[in-house]
Amino acid sequence: MLYKQFHDLQLSQLMLGTVQLGMNYGIANKSGCPSYKEARDIIACAYEGGVNCFDTAASYGDSEEIIGRALAELGLADKMIIITKVAPVSRAVIDAGKAGEFIEKSVITSLKRLRLDALSICLFHREENAECMAALLRLKERGLFRYAGVSVMTTEAAGDIIASDKAEALQIPINLLDHRFLNQGICDLAARKGMAVFVRSIYLQGLLTMKEEDIPVSVKEDVLPVIRRLRHLAGQTGLSLPEMALRYVLGLPGVTALLAGAEKAEQVRRNIGMVTKGALPTDLMEAISNVVPNLPDRVIVPAMWQ
Repeated sequence: MLYKQFHDLQLSQLMLGTVQLGMNYGIANKSGCPSYKEARDIIACAYEGGVNCFDTAASYGDSEEIIGRALAELGLADKMIIITKVAPVSRAVIDAGKAGEFIEKSVITSLKRLRLDALSICLFHREENAECMAALLRLKERGLFRYAGVSVMTTEAAGDIIASDKAEALQIPINLLDHRFLNQGICDLAARKGMAVFVRSIYLQGLLTMKEEDIPVSVKEDVLPVIRRLRHLAGQTGLSLPEMALRYVLGLPGVTALLAGAEKAEQVRRNIGMVTKGALPTDLMEAISNVVPNLPDRVIVPAMWQ
């Protein structure tokens, strides 16, 4: 496994995404949530392969409870770096002056579910909640977690958060089709500030791994020609498209870790195997940039899919 240093934390460059453990997630997921035994096997498999950090959230169904129980049963509670996200803070709660109370309750509830005394990193789940950063930082001062950050959807929000100098970690979407954050230099800007950058959506919720006939009709016309070009490029270099997608993100400057979820332990093993091969060659990284156009948000942002 490859690792990167973030302050006093040594993070595996593959981070286990756990939304699938607590709820049905992703357009390519046809099996639903794994059983608890399967989830525990996934967690054990990740640890055995050198993965030492997990990403979860208060809004990921039963994910936090499952992680807490599994880590306790496996004796791994003190061996993992856990990142969770505050439940989304509504505008009504903010306007009522109750954001601090809401955020504190969310973090304490997450700690109880995870069976932890403190978190490694805590993020806001919504970029618009970054306006409540002062409330989150007060919880950091109390020792409920070590580092604070934000999960974002837009480059504009990412830029504002980096410029504020108040966050220490950023979670952003990047993949073979979505280059928005790269084009705006977000990873480089964050790295210069010493921030951790966690990349999610490396398979675009499974779009990059599914059969052509299963691609949603609303985006098929736009993405299918590009995916075919990428698949051809991968084939020329002896790679599968999923491997190229993962190792592409692995090679981006400024990226601390990439998130990859799983419904089965075998998927974790495959991801670990691909990470150990390292980043793609520079010429292949350049070739990918040349075959992928700037696609519209309605195509590369899953929340906008029909």
